[in-house]
Amino acid sequence: MAKKKVLLARNLPQAVIDRADDLFELTVRDKTAPMTPSEMRSGLAIYDGMMPSLGDRFSAEIFNEFGRPRCKILANFGVGYNHIDVDAARAHAVTVTNTPGAVTDATADIAMTLILMSARRAGEGERLVRSGAWEGWHPTQMLGLHVTGKTVGIVGMGRIGQAIARRCHFGFGMEVLFVNRSEKSVDFPATQVAELSELAARCDIVVAATPGGAETHHLIGADVFAAMKPSAHFVNISRGDVVNEAALIAALQDGQIAGAGLDVYEHEPEVPQALRALENVVLLPHLGTAAEEVRTDMGMMVLDNLQAFFNGDTPPNKL
Repeated sequence: MAKKKVLLARNLPQAVIDRADDLFELTVRDKTAPMTPSEMRSGLAIYDGMMPSLGDRFSAEIFNEFGRPRCKILANFGVGYNHIDVDAARAHAVTVTNTPGAVTDATADIAMTLILMSARRAGEGERLVRSGAWEGWHPTQMLGLHVTGKTVGIVGMGRIGQAIARRCHFGFGMEVLFVNRSEKSVDFPATQVAELSELAARCDIVVAATPGGAETHHLIGADVFAAMKPSAHFVNISRGDVVNEAALIAALQDGQIAGAGLDVYEHEPEVPQALRALENVVLLPHLGTAAEEVRTDMGMMVLDNLQAFFNGDTPPNKL
């Protein structure tokens, strides 16, 4: 049987490429930028399967140019898939999968990195040392928020939210509050609250860990930041458009909150100059899963989904 034609929209760790090359007639796209509309359309016509990733916006308009495209599966690289119109894909007989699980711990680790960096002003301090302007230690230098024993609020108690909450509770003795779209029971101390505004008012640190998509677009905006304590910090490791970025900038500029840590942005990779100019925000370049073994695991999960589909089985991570 002839091998299926598969496009990987980004380069991946070598172990993944080697396995993919054994399994499929493989094309690896040599660009790091998102696929253009013409690339997506031609891919749907040329390949049997594709691996898109963040920024490859497979909208209803892209699919609507086809009845039943040759490409029958989009095996997304990443747990988030709000860049793919899954309903439109289904309507055109295209299966969509993702890579949950593999990203959980790595993303939770980045959340903790941002919590600590923001609360302890680590980014600001590192810039001070690099500038040559540091004049030495003194008792009131760059006082931040002591994280141990504080209250953390998790917005979205899925796999990643729970992993963050566990690190906060067991690692730092923090009280955990959370909001979630449905009732959620967890096997560690955590209290679900009904309203996001209540969570914001009660917590020292608020972490967005909810999926992206229309239901959560601008979920966190001016009302949430107004409810937070002036000493509180906000962290986002979910999707950029979960947060109204203009409202966050205003809250940081006006001192409504003490600081923020961001790994994602509303119009990524564009980061507003007003945000970049602020000292009280930590800005990371979407490092959530940026560890080689994690990216390898994600790539292997993509291949598992593709292989199962082409073998006539249900992919393990079908959406």
